[in-house]
Amino acid sequence: MAALRQDSDLAEIPVIMVSILDEQRRAASLGAAGYLTKPIDRERLRRLVGRFRVPARATRVLLVEDDADQRERMRAWLTGEHWAVQEAANGREALARVQADKPDVILLDLMMPEMDGFAVVAALQKEARWSDIPVIVITARDLDAEDRARLNSGVQSVLVKETFRPADLVEQIRRLANNKPQVGSEMEAAS
Repeated sequence: MAALRQDSDLAEIPVIMVSILDEQRRAASLGAAGYLTKPIDRERLRRLVGRFRVPARATRVLLVEDDADQRERMRAWLTGEHWAVQEAANGREALARVQADKPDVILLDLMMPEMDGFAVVAALQKEARWSDIPVIVITARDLDAEDRARLNSGVQSVLVKETFRPADLVEQIRRLANNKPQVGSEMEAAS
């Protein structure tokens, strides 16, 4: 215990001592956060470990969509996954939201008033602190080669509004929020 406490990287980690002997006082005097006697009662272990568990931060998703009905449907899917969802009705609002609170993933419509999705992707790529945010484009637009080239360096995947399945979107968000793969990695498959 003394060696653990002297190491600055390990000093704050809670230690639960386990022994066949009943030495709870000694464990407390050494700085143990908990003590269990063998044989270990699983429920007691679960409760003891649970005291030190840090709650996971909810995945933050920025939903950028100008159609209020579509935004509402998508918000319902996302909040059903217990994700923190912020919304923007256009590109300018989206960039303001990113500035205020960097999301883990952005869901982006391409055709919007004021500032379209292409301009949002370009703005994200210009800012080093934002260029690593995974972007999933969800669009009704039939993308040509030029459109794909404009998006390739800043987008992980493109989903077609009329044909994508909510379960596929949820799975992509989970994967991107956890792994943050290289930008453009799924653009080839979407072509």
